[in-house]
Amino acid sequence: MKRQLFLIVMLTGSIFYGCHAQKKIPKVYSNMGFERNRVYVERNDARVYNVDLPPYHTLKQMLGNPVGTPKGIAFDFLDTLLSGTMYYGLIHYNDSRHPLPVYFRSTAEITGGKSQVDILSNLSGRYDMTGWEKSGDGTIGYRVVDEYGNMIYDGRVAFKGTGPFEIGITVIEGPFVNLLTDEGATITFKTNLKVSAKINIDGRSFADQKATLDHVIGITSLSPDSEYEYLLQTGGVEQQYSFRTAPEPGSRTPFTFAYASDSRSGQGGGERDIFGVNSYIMKKIMAATLMHDARFFQFTGDLINGYLTSKDATNLQYANWKRSIEAFGHYIPVYVGMGNHEALEYWFYDTRDEMIMKVDRFPFETESAEAVFMDNFHMPVNGPESEDGASYDPDPKKTDFPSYKESVFYYLYDNVAVVVLNSDYLYASSTPFIRLTGGNLHGYILDKQLEWLASTLQMLEADDRIDHIFVTQHTPAFPNGGHVGDDMWYSGNNQYRPFIAGKNLPKGIIERRDEYLDLLINKTNKVVAIFTGDEHNYNRLKISSELDIYPEMYFAEKIEIGREIWQINNGAAGAPYYAQEETPWSEHVQGFTTQNALVLIHVDGMKVTLEVINPDTLELIDEAVLRE
Repeated sequence: MKRQLFLIVMLTGSIFYGCHAQKKIPKVYSNMGFERNRVYVERNDARVYNVDLPPYHTLKQMLGNPVGTPKGIAFDFLDTLLSGTMYYGLIHYNDSRHPLPVYFRSTAEITGGKSQVDILSNLSGRYDMTGWEKSGDGTIGYRVVDEYGNMIYDGRVAFKGTGPFEIGITVIEGPFVNLLTDEGATITFKTNLKVSAKINIDGRSFADQKATLDHVIGITSLSPDSEYEYLLQTGGVEQQYSFRTAPEPGSRTPFTFAYASDSRSGQGGGERDIFGVNSYIMKKIMAATLMHDARFFQFTGDLINGYLTSKDATNLQYANWKRSIEAFGHYIPVYVGMGNHEALEYWFYDTRDEMIMKVDRFPFETESAEAVFMDNFHMPVNGPESEDGASYDPDPKKTDFPSYKESVFYYLYDNVAVVVLNSDYLYASSTPFIRLTGGNLHGYILDKQLEWLASTLQMLEADDRIDHIFVTQHTPAFPNGGHVGDDMWYSGNNQYRPFIAGKNLPKGIIERRDEYLDLLINKTNKVVAIFTGDEHNYNRLKISSELDIYPEMYFAEKIEIGREIWQINNGAAGAPYYAQEETPWSEHVQGFTTQNALVLIHVDGMKVTLEVINPDTLELIDEAVLRE
């Protein structure tokens, strides 16, 4: 109740203003300044100041600051307002491919942000299924639930001893398989203490160059299309998993990969909302992905609830998303792209008419949505640098835009290339105020990214090893339910466009959509499909010359669709559903459903087929031949 009262007070006038060290306003924005270390926007002859919403919880808090006690572990969540329940149980790393905590029958009370777990009394004897009493080493998993029943975080703590206890070296996140190639992969994970970790694989060892908390270990010189077990050693509890290297590019061996998006919190209670994430459906999706022997998983946008003003709270939501896929990410790579809910923003609240203006947070190199996304994931770095150098760059001699690093990239697997775009770059979510503040539209791909896409498609088109290209961005080119008013359509209003440094860009949203489609359809023959999300449903749409893709009154140049490709929308990974809406292309939409969905793409040489299942019930939703 105390938190609810605090929120009411904050929203009814006693606004908490963020205090910021003096920093430069990015030149891409307009009508902004600083006064007494506070950011403001000039609107209607008045200064509207930045409002930072205080985070309810942060990742640093939820890690629990554990210390050993004579009988177990004491936790301090550094929040005297936090009361609730902590569930806990041992994690057995040797009796399952996907180790997860098995919660004990009793719980620990959280009072004033503190809690204690009695390992000696509760997890010994017949409840010691990991053998910690004999080895002197063990790990418990814990779940923090507040007094209202809200699940906040699932954590881990390793311990040493048999009483009194000490905190051991703990792998608090991961390990994850990343950057898979035909010769190896990169294994990433985080530990609670700085340590030089080691991975043993194929009779060799690969180690950190120095002690660290964030571990990135490259594995090289393996054989293509081969299964390898790897042993993670940190000086704590050892963990053993495996991954399969990719085939040599162009081998044309049959394989499957998976696609989904939009896993932010859903309704229904329980694990459908673990502080920003529908963990229940994501676990189901990942289990189904591995059950169908998918070699990699592409997830494009709206991983979390987001739309936050706190970097620390954003990190907690990302941690919850990674925890939901973690037990399966030990084995296959999960590639991620950005969506609108990854937004990390400055908010400017005008009390006169209760309007809120929002822009991508800065400094861009550390505080933007793009920077925090990059901090939390380990994706390829072969994309464009930024929008610096574009015709609208306000200062060609300086860096004025966020980085595209790890949010725009491509990767290969056998005869397939996947190109990942960021259609929410420099996103200003308060669309009516973009003219005032500057920023980018939801769904608009800016010039330098589009140039990179064009050159990348040309390169892949010329690569004889690649037969099929899939392009993915969060926003559909042709929305069908939930985002007909924006995405790459905006209800057919081409007047919507970004504003940079106080000036509007010359191309409207539909013109930019057409330039994008022209690249995919008319400038290459290899693009099979666009993978999109944003709309919380599954459907497929054949993009062909039969589609009516323009509003009735449209005066800009129109494109000819020279061949057929597919738009596969799967924003059904747990976010609240959207029903189908009327659009000029509605009659061509196939397979529409609001069930939770996992898209499986089966590639067999030149043939590509689609299978869609409900990960909750495993029933078949849709199937189709995409290319023969």
